Parts: sequence; C-alpha cells; structure tokens
Amino acid sequence: MRISSRFTIAIHVLTCIKYFEGNEDLNINSEFLAGSVNINPVIIRQVLLKLKSAGFINISRGKRNITLKKALNEISLFDIYEAVGCVKSEQLFKFHDAPNPLCPVGKNIQPILNDYLTDAQKALENELKRISLDDIIKKIPAEN
Repeated sequence: MRISSRFTIAIHVLTCIKYFEGNEDLNINSEFLAGSVNINPVIIRQVLLKLKSAGFINISRGKRNITLKKALNEISLFDIYEAVGCVKSEQLFKFHDAPNPLCPVGKNIQPILNDYLTDAQKALENELKRISLDDIIKKIPAEN
C-alpha cells in the first residue's frame, strides 16, 4: 500500500507558498501552485482546503493569495501527513481479507505481523515528526 500522493503534493504546495512569498509579481493561487506541481488545480484546491483546516495557511479573497499561517519550523512532515489524511493510526499496512484459518500460516500471520508493522509505522511517523518544512526549503537552491 502506498501513502496517498496528497502527502507529497501538500509538502510541495506549502514549500512553494513559502518560496514565492513576497514576490509581488506573482499571485500565489491554486492555478499557480498547480503549475508547479503539474496537476489539475481541482486537486490543489482539495489539498489546500485540508491545509487550511489544519491551520497551516490563509486563503484570502479578492487577490486570492495564499499565505502561510505558521512558521516552517512549526510544521513537521508528520503534521502534514495527518492534515491530508493519508493513513489512519496503525493502518499503513493492509492485510489481505481472508487468510485460510485452516492453514497454520494463514491463521497466525496477521497477529505475528501486526506488531512488527505497527512498530514500522510508528518509526516512519517518528521520522516525519523530526523533519520540518524548514528542513525541506533549506535544500531548494536559490534562483540566480
């Protein structure tokens, strides 16, 4: 199972908003962001609504400019992961529906794997908590 692309789209969008903030020649809106991500603006709008609900951005009417509400070092990748609803708690790994209960492997594999996979998801989430958007934007080279 893969984590939804909404996660990486949200990271891209938030980073883009910060990168281009203050540039008076640009109107940072869903169309502009869709151009950077190279996807349909409708998908961007869906992600933006989730980011707004999470308190990460302001969307102003009129100019339709989108700005950050929080500093980049206050937004972890885990915060974004939760905001866009990628995966519910302890559900990153999906089990197949009906292993054979008459087979010694089939009847035991899920409880055995569950602890390992829960630990793996927690490790991933802990790593995402350690990385902020500030870490991401610092790696983007400045335009000359």
